[in-house]
Amino acid sequence: MTARPFYVAGRWRTGRGSLSVKSPYDGSVVAELGVPTDEDVEDAVAAAVETFKASRHLPIHVRAEGLADISRGIAGRVDELAELVAREGGKPLKWSKVEVTRAVSTFRWASEEARRFGGEFMRLDTEASLGSRAGIIRRFAYGPVLGISPFNFPVNLVAHKIAPALAVGAPIVVKPAGVTPLGALALAELFDETDLPKGMLSVLPISSDRAQKLVGDRRFKKLSFTGSGIGWKLKALDPYKHATLELGGNAGVIVHSDADLDHAAARVAVGGYYQAGQSCISVQRVFAQSEIYDDFLTRLVKQVESLKVGDPMDPAVDVGPVIDTASAERIEAWIHEAVEGGARVLTGGTRDGSVIQPTILVDTRADMKVCSQEVFGPVITVEPYQTFEEAIAKVNDSPYGLQAGVFTRDIERAMLAHREIEAGGLIVNDVSAFRADQMPYGGSKESGYGREGLRYAMEEMTEPRIMVLSNVPL
Repeated sequence: MTARPFYVAGRWRTGRGSLSVKSPYDGSVVAELGVPTDEDVEDAVAAAVETFKASRHLPIHVRAEGLADISRGIAGRVDELAELVAREGGKPLKWSKVEVTRAVSTFRWASEEARRFGGEFMRLDTEASLGSRAGIIRRFAYGPVLGISPFNFPVNLVAHKIAPALAVGAPIVVKPAGVTPLGALALAELFDETDLPKGMLSVLPISSDRAQKLVGDRRFKKLSFTGSGIGWKLKALDPYKHATLELGGNAGVIVHSDADLDHAAARVAVGGYYQAGQSCISVQRVFAQSEIYDDFLTRLVKQVESLKVGDPMDPAVDVGPVIDTASAERIEAWIHEAVEGGARVLTGGTRDGSVIQPTILVDTRADMKVCSQEVFGPVITVEPYQTFEEAIAKVNDSPYGLQAGVFTRDIERAMLAHREIEAGGLIVNDVSAFRADQMPYGGSKESGYGREGLRYAMEEMTEPRIMVLSNVPL
């Protein structure tokens, strides 16, 4: 199999050696990919630095049209790209199509936000001593961006790095996950067809160790990282570099007695297993009020057992494999450890290669790994509570705080949960796994630092500068 090239500032290169991209489901080789040399990496960084001198001055209409071109390009290749995502990442085809369609929206939103991303006029004659003055506040890109993306959304999470960077005129070098680099390279193909300066994008399938060296490179002024808790260590490598970190979670969902239980059970079954649980906002911990606990569990088990598990290329499959056998073995070990500690498996709990059957655990304790850590697999725990305040405390009993869900018809409870739950987002009458690509997205506590969501990511990649006009008629 001939090694596929990678993208360095408008040039496709093969580097030296090759990287095998394998299907998580059956281990078959999806592609062989060239590995960048040190010279390739240096060329990508140097091109980003040099291009920034001009790209930061690009007219807004040029940026916006380039982003719109990429959006249209993705829209024209949805089926092809969805198959690519399913093959390299094991995500079921139905969910791969959802991801690719979201990427269409992500680039479209970036194009629209680029046209709106102006500034602010501020009157400064607010005190007699200030005189007749006014301020004009504009935002300017920090400089070249280093984007590091995870395996679980190989197209749309890469889009969330590339799109806001291009929108603010900042070149970006993307390091995709080593096991799922093909989606990022597909976006590079579409970028290459635009009129944007070629030095604005490079995609380097390099190892994590090599990427750490780039994090410490002062020529990058911004780090945008999505992945595990190692992000905090990366941020510490260069304390002067601006950083956005989108990290892990073990999302809690509350089901109160006034909820629509059929709806809640159906949504928890989707939110806990739709990517084999491999999403930072997947449902992991469910808290159901005691008076409806048994009823809810009955409905939930029925929903979960109706999910089809298997080959991600089967359009009817709901739950595919986790990313590799090692991850599946870890998840299986955590389930067994919980059971040995007194937990019960209501459904699932078995493994076949890299496929874990959708699992529900009850009678768990907060100190068990399946509760206290991020499973990142198709496992949820369900626990009863008495009062709504107790449920909020249980959700907050976690080092993480990315998103949470609350099922209730009471607006006062919803508002209380919004105030008290320590998370970046609260989804009412739906699960934590909901995300619209334009909304602010990010975590509290160990779940992250900063926010994504196009306009918010653009703000994270820029700094405000004020110009004060003195002695002007107001």
